[in-house]
Amino acid sequence: MTGPLRVAAALACGLLFGLGLSLSGMLDPARVRGFLDVTGAWDPSLAFVLAGALAVSSLGYALARRLVRPALDGRFHWPSRTRIDAPLILGAVLFGIGWGLSGFCPGPAIAALSTGAVPALVFVAAMLAGMAGHRLVAAGRDR
Repeated sequence: MTGPLRVAAALACGLLFGLGLSLSGMLDPARVRGFLDVTGAWDPSLAFVLAGALAVSSLGYALARRLVRPALDGRFHWPSRTRIDAPLILGAVLFGIGWGLSGFCPGPAIAALSTGAVPALVFVAAMLAGMAGHRLVAAGRDR
């Protein structure tokens, strides 16, 4: 019973996330680039979206820390690695460069597919190719 319920919950969360991104205007890469343009025509709206997201996620984590286990799983899957290392820093740098150049990060890019925008399609295709490439490199490294 939990299988279909988990999928339905994930779909509902994804739809709510996408709706929030759409309502806040974060599907528009120009808005994101405007936020990153601190020396030009700076658009502070993303800061308010980020502050709202931080507030909601902080409440969610505080609630989750008080629970024995999640409603739709046997245990919480908290991160096991806490060390800041070179792969983490490199990944963050690559993420930031991609976000700054394209104006998309993964969540908004997937949500922007619903608009039919070609840049979103190109970004998601490149993101999937990068994920596949990482799997190949990681699999080769693990051998």
